[in-house]
Amino acid sequence: MIDVLNLCKTYQLGNVEVSALKNATFSFARGDFVAIMGPSGSGKSTLMNLLGCLDLPTSGTYRLEGHDIQDLKPDQLAVVRNKRIGFVFQNFNLLPRASALENIELPLLYGRVPDASRKAMSALDRVGLAERARHNPAELSGGERQRVAIARAIVNQPSLILADEPTGNLDSKTGEEIMNIFTQLNRDGVMVLLVTHEKEIAQYARHILLMRDGRIIKNAVIAEMTS
Repeated sequence: MIDVLNLCKTYQLGNVEVSALKNATFSFARGDFVAIMGPSGSGKSTLMNLLGCLDLPTSGTYRLEGHDIQDLKPDQLAVVRNKRIGFVFQNFNLLPRASALENIELPLLYGRVPDASRKAMSALDRVGLAERARHNPAELSGGERQRVAIARAIVNQPSLILADEPTGNLDSKTGEEIMNIFTQLNRDGVMVLLVTHEKEIAQYARHILLMRDGRIIKNAVIAEMTS
């Protein structure tokens, strides 16, 4: 599913080169559940941006479902982001004046997918929020907004979900409910890769990537981390 070899990302800040990611190498299979952990500035967001095709590496190789991402043209990358990857963010990133259903329809409209409303409603029902379809984000709780964001992420039936601190703005009980949704999606065959600072959240994953100073310093299964 994901094969990364010596992936590097360097930014030019004036006359200074900043190495945000250094020689990352790992592979994960379809259906894996991975947590990326590390302190601020460790390279977690840079890695997520590269895996989500939001940025391109300075060097190295990233293969997603057998395709060399760095060889794709911008319009091809846009298709990958829309069709194969679902994004979930800490701050939900919902349009405030659109209903829950309209927010979920957006990826379908960008891709000109027919029957968008029915498919959006099906995704909303999948996260247990069909009865709130006509409410806008201001009328929803934080947990409900994150459910809408997850429904938007899965509406195109992606093979990979990237979640950046998806429980960061939620209380522990609501965070647990959100993680149970991710767990069920993973059981249904979707690969889930999330960034988190919380060990309790990371325990839902089966693999941990631990990062520091732009490097992956540990790649382990949960049992190895807790033994």
